[in-house]
Amino acid sequence: MASSEGRTILVTGGTGLVGHGIKYAVEDAKLGKETDTWVYICSKDADLTNYGDTRKLFEKHRPTHVIHLAARVGGLFQNMKYPVEFFTENCRMNENVLQCCKEFEVEKCVSCLSTCIFPDDTTYPINEGMLHNGKPHCSNFGYAYAKRMIDVLNRAYRQEYGCKFTSVIPTNIFGPHDNYNIENGHVMPGLMHKLYNCKKNNTDFVIWGSGKPLRQFTYSRDMGRLFVWALENYDDSEPIILSVGENEEMSIAEVAHTIAKAMNFKGNIKHDLSKSDGQFKKTADNSKLMKLNPDFKFTPFEEAVKESCEWFEANYESARK
Repeated sequence: MASSEGRTILVTGGTGLVGHGIKYAVEDAKLGKETDTWVYICSKDADLTNYGDTRKLFEKHRPTHVIHLAARVGGLFQNMKYPVEFFTENCRMNENVLQCCKEFEVEKCVSCLSTCIFPDDTTYPINEGMLHNGKPHCSNFGYAYAKRMIDVLNRAYRQEYGCKFTSVIPTNIFGPHDNYNIENGHVMPGLMHKLYNCKKNNTDFVIWGSGKPLRQFTYSRDMGRLFVWALENYDDSEPIILSVGENEEMSIAEVAHTIAKAMNFKGNIKHDLSKSDGQFKKTADNSKLMKLNPDFKFTPFEEAVKESCEWFEANYESARK
């Protein structure tokens, strides 16, 4: 319950990409309230797949609000290789966190979904009402179904217990403190790391796949500001898409060339067509967000990429990879 001294906001998965984006929004962009206490926890603090560990975490911090980011995540090839683990581990985490939110009378919980969990066979752009309208793409079905269950649980807890649980759906996020593992990470940090190695070794920059798939990329520091906004202002149980607009969608090849420019790469850029492209597009409609938060301004893409590349190069030795 809330104390007279202010709120305690627990951020699970708080030391990752989005967690650092939220921390930036709270501390550097000054969006946090001085009376609030923000607690950013990682897997070393508690095993959220274990109910006992999760309960001890809630007993220790007694949060009034929760932002639930923790998840088992990975790139295309990891999702295809380990669908069982992606499903079971994420389901356990989500069930334990929301159960503890209910038991400890947390005032509000905002969980994180993803546009990659929407139906594969759909019309575009996708919107919040289309989440359960069909099967997700076969490349990440384990992760996708587990994430969809957060929406089911949010609605169930609200219907049965009146809990103020909601969720947000970001598009592809990038920025400082990402996971730059080439094999297991997401496309943007993987390309940055590849290019770093190419510059170091004076080799060609090889992009996996054709480079034709389209994505909307959102800067992690913008996403952090949007999470804080959602915590303060968005109370509906239906998810809300947090993303740049449809007009900001670009191909993987365009992204690679933008990274190459930001890192001053002068070598050859090639494609490995033996690698899978994955889902061709998943264009998301952000009109609901912009209707509710019309004054929000996203960081220009090239500026965000340049800042992200500079951070990676400056922090290469300590960056996750």
